[in-house]
Formats: sequence, structure tokens, C-alpha cells
Amino acid sequence: MSATQIVVIAVVVVLLVVLAVAGWYLWRHQSLRRRFGPEYRRLAEREGRLAADRELRARERRHDSLELHPLDEATQERYRAAWTALQTQFVDAPEETIAATDELVTQLIAERGYPTGDYQEQVAQLSVDHAQTLEHYRRAHDIHLRHQRGEAETEELRQAFVHYRELFADLLGADPVASPDGYRAQRQTHS
Repeated sequence: MSATQIVVIAVVVVLLVVLAVAGWYLWRHQSLRRRFGPEYRRLAEREGRLAADRELRARERRHDSLELHPLDEATQERYRAAWTALQTQFVDAPEETIAATDELVTQLIAERGYPTGDYQEQVAQLSVDHAQTLEHYRRAHDIHLRHQRGEAETEELRQAFVHYRELFADLLGADPVASPDGYRAQRQTHS
């Protein structure tokens, strides 16, 4: 083999390695975008694409150490009943109900095995499996905090309740209050 042939082979090998690495990074990036959806877009807009990729990979690694639990039917039914009671209570006492709703959602999060101590870490861990409904939780929690400071109106509390319901249903694995007319199924079909 001549020196020229060796150089050409070496260049081809280096190019193939570079293409393979670039392809792997592109695949990994696309995988994160698909898995995290709106959470990926939020982070990428705020911190840039590479920082978002690093952060989401770190979340996946931390998430792998969690011991998550599916809920048995009796536990699901207990949470559905608690949600129904809160929904009924909301009409007469929206202020008290939002605080109780936040507590119920936090209990469900803990029962599933997610952390509940630090809100930011809780949101980060939830994003790995519940990225599609996480923004609902952020909005509900923000309204709840504003309510605690006396800054939220009744309509905002109603919106918070609706936002909490989205994450609650996602964590529960079903709509907490199944409607007889199939409204939620129709809504998901048209979304």
C-alpha cells in the first residue's frame, strides 16, 4: 500500500467517525425533543439547545434512581373520590379548595414515588414522564402561590383547579371524574 492510499483511508475513517458521532448527537437531540416536547422547547428558548440537552439528560439520569410506583385500583379510586370531593367543595369555597388541591396533588406525586421536598427538583423529575402536562402544574402552582399572597381572583383559582386536574389525571392514569358523555375522550380526540 502506498502512502497516498494510507492517507486516503485514514481520512475516510476519520470522516466516518465524525459522521457517526454527529449522527449520534443528532439522534439524541431529536430523542430528547420528542420525549420532553414543550419542556424541551421551554428550556431551549431560555438556556439554548446544548444547555437544554445537558439538563434533560441530567434529569433522565436522576430520574433513573427513583423508585416509581403504579397505583393499584383501590388507591386510584381513593384519589378519584378525594378529587370529586374537592370539585364539589370548590363552588362554595374556592380559596380553601385550591390549597387542599395543591396538597392532594403533592400527595399523589409522593405516592407515585417522585420527590416532593424541593419544588424545582419535583418539577424536573416530573418532566421526564409528564412533560406534556407539566406546564399545567406550573401554572396551577403559580396561581396557588399568588393566592397565598392574596393576589389571585376567583376566576384564576378556577383556572388553577383546571390546570391541577390535567396533571392529576396524567399521574392517576385516568380522568379523576369520568363524565358520562365522554367529554374528556372527545376533547383528547380533537386536541
